[in-house]
Amino acid sequence: MSQRNPTISKGVDWSLVWIWVVLCLIGITSIFAASYHEGENVIQGFISLKTDYSRQLLFFILSGVLGTFILLTDSKFFTATANLGYAFGIFLLLLVFPFHSRVKGTESIIRFGSAFQLQPADLCKLFVNLALAKYLSRVETNFSRPRSQLIAATIALVPAAMSIMQHEMGLSLVYFSFFLVMFREGLPPSVLVIGFSFAVLVVATLLLEPNTLAIILTCIALLAIYIMRRQVKRNRSILFMIVGIWFVCVGVQRFVVPFVFDHVFQPYQVKRIYDTIGKDYVPKDQAAEASIENEQRKKSKSDNNYNVKQSKIAIGSGGLIGKGLLKGTQTRYDFVPEQKTDFIFCTIGEGFGFLGSILFLGIYTLLLMRIVTIAERQRSVFSRCYAYGVASVLFFHIVINICMTVGLAPVIGITLPFISYGGTSLLTFSVMLFILVRLDADRQMVLR
Repeated sequence: MSQRNPTISKGVDWSLVWIWVVLCLIGITSIFAASYHEGENVIQGFISLKTDYSRQLLFFILSGVLGTFILLTDSKFFTATANLGYAFGIFLLLLVFPFHSRVKGTESIIRFGSAFQLQPADLCKLFVNLALAKYLSRVETNFSRPRSQLIAATIALVPAAMSIMQHEMGLSLVYFSFFLVMFREGLPPSVLVIGFSFAVLVVATLLLEPNTLAIILTCIALLAIYIMRRQVKRNRSILFMIVGIWFVCVGVQRFVVPFVFDHVFQPYQVKRIYDTIGKDYVPKDQAAEASIENEQRKKSKSDNNYNVKQSKIAIGSGGLIGKGLLKGTQTRYDFVPEQKTDFIFCTIGEGFGFLGSILFLGIYTLLLMRIVTIAERQRSVFSRCYAYGVASVLFFHIVINICMTVGLAPVIGITLPFISYGGTSLLTFSVMLFILVRLDADRQMVLR
C-alpha cells in the first residue's frame, strides 16, 4: 500500500479541499457576525469555546483532523463497511425513540449532557449514501429490474420514515434526493415524472377547493381520452390506464393528502406549509388549534411568518454591495430568529449584498460542478454513485435552505451546508466530502 500511495497528497483533488475550507471559513465568519456583541473580546471569544463561533471553529478543526485520517485510509475500507455503517445508522435512529430530547418541535435529537447533542437523522445521510452506492455497485444488482429498484428505494426511505416518526420532516425529505442517484444509474424517468406530478397534485389540493380540483382532473382525463381516441379504439387498456390514473389522483386529493395533513404532520407544520402558499390554515379541531397556539407561545416571535419576513428584510436591506461585516442591523440585533442556523443566508445577504450573495452561490455552484465532474471520471460504480449522492444531498440542502430564507419554501429546518451553525451538520458534510476525495484519489481502482 505504501508503494501505491506513498503520500497523503497523491491523487487528491485539492480544489475540492480548498472549496471546503473557503465555505467553512465563510460559515464561521457569518456565525461570528450574527453572534458577536459590541464590547466582547474577539480573541477571548474564539478560544473560550463558550460562543457559537468558537464552537463552530472547533468543529471545523475536528473536521480537518477527521478528513486527514480519511485521506490516510484505504478506499476499500468504505466499501467493506458500508452495510455495517448503514446498520449502525439505523441503530442510532432507533435509539432516538427512547432517549430523545424535544428541541424546537423535533424529537430527533439525543443530548449528551448540556454541551453536546447528536441528531442521527442528519448523520445517517452519510451511511445511506455509502450503503446505496454499495448496493448499486454489486455485480448481481440489475437495476433495470423493479425488484432492484425497490430495494434501492427502501435503503433510502427507511431512514426517511423513521425521521418522520421523530417529527423531523426537513431531514426526512433529504433522503428523497438519493432518487437522483438512482436516476443516473438507470431509474426510469417516469418515476421522477410521477414524483413531480404528485408534488404538483399536493400543491393543487391545498390551493383549490376539493370539488373544483376534482372537476379539473376529470376534464384533463376526458381531454386525454379525446386526444388519444384512435389509440383507445385499438387498445382498450389505454382507456383503463387513463381512468385508473384519474381514480388515483382523485383518491390522493380527497383522502391521502387530508389524512397526511391531519394525522401525520404536526399542526404547526401544516400552518407553515399554508403560510408558504399564502393561505390561512384553519384547524379542524380544538386540539390542533391548541397545538399551534402552544407552539407559537413557546417560540414567541419565532413564528414562521415573522422569521421569513425578517429574513427578507435583512436580505433586501443589504442592497447591491451590502452593509459590511458587523454592520447589519437585522442580524446584529437578533431580529431574525435562528439566524445562525436555518436563516444564516440572510446574514450573508445583509452583510455582503446582492453581489456578495451571487459570489457565495457561485462558490456552491463551483463545488457541485466539481463533484459531478469527479463523479463522471470514476471507473468504479461505487465511487460514481457515492459522488452523485454527495452532489444530490448538497444540492437539496442548498436549494431548500435558500428558498426558505426568501419565502419560496416552507420553514422545515434544513441547514446550509458548511455554513449553518451545528457540529453534527458540519462533521457529516465534511466527512462525506473527504470520503469522496479519498475515493477519487484512487479512481483508477474498481471498488465494489
